[in-house]
Amino acid sequence: MAVYQNREAFIPYSRQEIIELCIGDGKIAKEEEQDFREFCNILAAYYHFKLHRSLEILKANFVPFNPDIDSNRIINQPGNNLGMEQQEDDLINTFISILERANYYPISKSTLNKALLEGSIFDLKTEVDFDDFERMICYCRGDSSDTVTFKTWNFKTEDRQVDIYRRVVLLIKFKEEKHFKDKPVKNEELNFKPGKTYVYLYKNLSKLDLEFIFPNVKMSMNWRDRILFGVPAVGAAIPLTLRVIPQLILIVGVIIYLTLGHQPFAELQVKEEDVRNITPLIIAVLSLTITMGGFAFKQYTTYKNKQIKFQKSVTETLFYRNIANNSGVFKYIIDAAEEEECKEIILAYYHLLTNKKPLTPFKLDDLIEAWMEERFDTKIDFDINKPIRNLEDIKAEIKNTESNTYSFKQVSLLKRDRQNRCQVLSLKEAKQAIDYVWDNIFQY
Repeated sequence: MAVYQNREAFIPYSRQEIIELCIGDGKIAKEEEQDFREFCNILAAYYHFKLHRSLEILKANFVPFNPDIDSNRIINQPGNNLGMEQQEDDLINTFISILERANYYPISKSTLNKALLEGSIFDLKTEVDFDDFERMICYCRGDSSDTVTFKTWNFKTEDRQVDIYRRVVLLIKFKEEKHFKDKPVKNEELNFKPGKTYVYLYKNLSKLDLEFIFPNVKMSMNWRDRILFGVPAVGAAIPLTLRVIPQLILIVGVIIYLTLGHQPFAELQVKEEDVRNITPLIIAVLSLTITMGGFAFKQYTTYKNKQIKFQKSVTETLFYRNIANNSGVFKYIIDAAEEEECKEIILAYYHLLTNKKPLTPFKLDDLIEAWMEERFDTKIDFDINKPIRNLEDIKAEIKNTESNTYSFKQVSLLKRDRQNRCQVLSLKEAKQAIDYVWDNIFQY
């Protein structure tokens, strides 16, 4: 079984497409094609129900940490005695398990730090305080590339290839309120609730822009924008300074007169009667304050407008890339896990069914990867362990056709021989087995 460093386990086709791709391969007899479709459909129904339980676990454990909750919680109600720490652990563990079943894989802390240090599509300086988080997990799927339009230093535009993730999931639990009281940022300025858990799902996100999905990201202008902002400000300040020099000289003269007494004012070109008279001084101070204050306000307004423009650009971009938030992410990921597991089982079952002899898991893994690459030019790192385990776990009682008497036998969809070679039930028996499992989900 080959191991690949640059491939994913994600299968980039829908379940229905996988079913038709298998049938289109031509190895299933025409009279059995409908049986194969029916087997796959009832298999999907079974896994839809099976994974629904995981969704209920996620929703129940998310209640104390949900920032969007719109219902009251009865703390003393029987069944609510589970400690919050245990609920948090169950939430995280279940969520990670579902992500992995949906063929997501974790993004390392070094990758996130790299995104903070390197340039981004938005060309902003960013900072994320990871110390604000009590728990954080970040998973992705669909390592790919896309064409993005950039602005160059001479204000022209050019298209570049950018590495992206087709899907990115982020779960963070913020520290309690005490942590943020010790920081300079006021609680009313926070755009999140301390102690709560936030879950985000984004699509087509650049690897260099991962930091923008964090709600506590701080943005500022880069050096190029600071220079473009600062040079005009310095240029405007020079003639302004020359204009207020007479007022400055008068104020300096007053300060010298009050601290050192009578001194010659010829060098400052200030008349002594102006120094003794308060009216010119008041006029000079007011003139200087209004002029410099107006200039400072104008520059501050320009800076804030640039900041709002950057934030608007980031917000609009992330708005169109956001798929779901908080509990909505759970439903999406559960559906993705259901799809992936069914596709894996269908591929494993199909190749064992149509192969002339039993296969070891390693050979089956290589066969499926080679089939996907040769037939559909799609390179994947198929995870054979999951479908093998799932097929073995589906056990049933079906009619014993080998006996003359009306009897039943215990079977599983997949069995192994002493050489660890795998073999599956025929389509007819497989349909009976999965139908038996479906009919016996509830035993009342």
